[in-house]
Amino acid sequence: MSLKDRIGEDIKAAMKSKDKLRLETVRSIKKVLLEKEVSVRPAGQEQLTEAQELEVLAQLAKQRRESIEQYRQAGREDLAAKEAQELAIIEEYLPKQLSDQELSAALDLIIARVGATTAKDMGMRHGAGHARIQG
Repeated sequence: MSLKDRIGEDIKAAMKSKDKLRLETVRSIKKVLLEKEVSVRPAGQEQLTEAQELEVLAQLAKQRRESIEQYRQAGREDLAAKEAQELAIIEEYLPKQLSDQELSAALDLIIARVGATTAKDMGMRHGAGHARIQG
């Protein structure tokens, strides 16, 4: 199921369950994805790629984290709690984040495959690592 289809189904489910916060959050995700899709059409691209969708979701999550921090600094725990709930909903659409151990093991494997041994080989490691672990 594509992300667009999943979001459409989640909107319907939120409307049926009368979950106002989830409905607003999922609708805002859909809005941002549609805006991004419209922005790439002049380049001849009809739909967003999975990487572009993940980029949009990661950007929304980052915005929520920054808002939470700012609200807490201002002493507005009520608004920080709402943003935290929205962040949890957005994170449902993001891939599972790797633990430190999983990330270290994946990077060791990439370094071994690329054959990078010196600091000069950093570019090869970075490019291969970014492609494999993106998201």
